[in-house]
Amino acid sequence: MPPFSLSERALVDAIDEPALIVEGAIVRLANPPALGLLGKSIEGRDLRLAIRHPQALEHILGHRSGDIDVTGIVDPGRSWRLHIRRLGPTSVLVRMVDRSDAVSAEKMRVDFVANASHELRTPLSTVLGYAETLAEENDLPADLRANFGRTIRDEARRMLRIIEDLMSLSRIEADRFLAPNDSVSIDQVIGTAVANAASLRIARCEFLVDARQDLPPVRGDRAQLVQVLDNLISNAVRYGCEGPAAKIEVSAKRDGRWVALTVSDQGPGIPREHLTRVTERFYRVDAARSRESGGTGLGLAIVKHIVERHKGTLEIKSIVGVGTSVTVRLPAAG
Repeated sequence: MPPFSLSERALVDAIDEPALIVEGAIVRLANPPALGLLGKSIEGRDLRLAIRHPQALEHILGHRSGDIDVTGIVDPGRSWRLHIRRLGPTSVLVRMVDRSDAVSAEKMRVDFVANASHELRTPLSTVLGYAETLAEENDLPADLRANFGRTIRDEARRMLRIIEDLMSLSRIEADRFLAPNDSVSIDQVIGTAVANAASLRIARCEFLVDARQDLPPVRGDRAQLVQVLDNLISNAVRYGCEGPAAKIEVSAKRDGRWVALTVSDQGPGIPREHLTRVTERFYRVDAARSRESGGTGLGLAIVKHIVERHKGTLEIKSIVGVGTSVTVRLPAAG
């Protein structure tokens, strides 16, 4: 094999993505990203020692131009688009573009549309069924007619809550790159959220607030931070107020350069295998119970996106049979 020219080396090294020049079945040249991905000693060796993907090898060793999407060249599940361009009778330039993020984002979009459609279709089917019965049956007993009407009202409200949460999530995502600049008092945020929770409280559930008065302000969006606490408190009430003498605690304290907000309940807890997924849209540990209690499956997704916009952190700890504690840490202003 003739030695490579400086122009060939310059061409390959100028490419940001992993790139190879393959002569026959031998890797003639590889740029630094390709060496890091496929191995530092791949130059001068058979391509089949570095890439074992049959479909990729068929196209590369066929020495013809084209683009191909493949999964699992290096890591299982990682998606790549190979741009193959013919340089000579038996040589090609191969550019490897990592599409894992794009594929993952597309899957999330498809799953989101499917989940949103399902969540809205269920109550809508109930509304249509009862409405058709009311429209077609003139001799329904008054109590049954009233029951149908209440069901239609409740299911319509459920759809409205889902739509409002979807719109809220959309607005939050649209602003995710705009850093909030207002100076927000955490004490006022807690006071507003606790007042908002008054209608949610259950008589047998004790509500405790522990927030220092000298907490520093945080740089943020006050309405969104109230929304964070509203969602965390409503979740705590929904799942943590069933046992005797149950307590919900809302606390705030200084934690180094952070202000930490914590909402804790004494509910059934979340099994470990679900903890990493509870912030996904429409993900529910107990779907039936969540719907019965009025949950939309979007609350923690909204919390996650607001916290990310505020450059904060979200931590969820839970012990089955003991309860759940959710802590939001926000950078203190100044």
